[in-house]
Amino acid sequence: MSAHLRRLRERIGHDLITLPSATACIVDESGRLLLARHDEGVWVSPGGAIEPNERPLDAVRREAREETGLSIEPRELLGVFGGPEFQITYRNGDRVSYVCAAYLCDVIGGEPTPDRDEVHELRWVHERELSGLELPAWARIVLPAAFRRVRP
Repeated sequence: MSAHLRRLRERIGHDLITLPSATACIVDESGRLLLARHDEGVWVSPGGAIEPNERPLDAVRREAREETGLSIEPRELLGVFGGPEFQITYRNGDRVSYVCAAYLCDVIGGEPTPDRDEVHELRWVHERELSGLELPAWARIVLPAAFRRVRP
């Protein structure tokens, strides 16, 4: 949790807030996407909250590097998503409604390495494998949108 969000939570507690976020739909040469298994046990594309005064493109690069060890280059904006599927209640009771900028991204450096803090495992997947994974509601919207745009 960022210092900014920590200060905000000290004032409002666990109440629902809306936060901007960015997610990296990282594609490999085989047309697979890199997914991260978070501490909640679900598989997601790497990403997180956009910090105050941070550009969304900088946020998606930062989050990908922090969570996966990879340097990425966004190829295109897939879309901006939000709605009830993007509301999350964390284990500590914090409630967030995310507005998510999703980017299709290429790897430009590094080796996939989970941060072992938020992300415990990384896995490259084909679209047909999504049905066998535990995905949060928002990922069931964003990941198929990414696969529709993948160009191996």
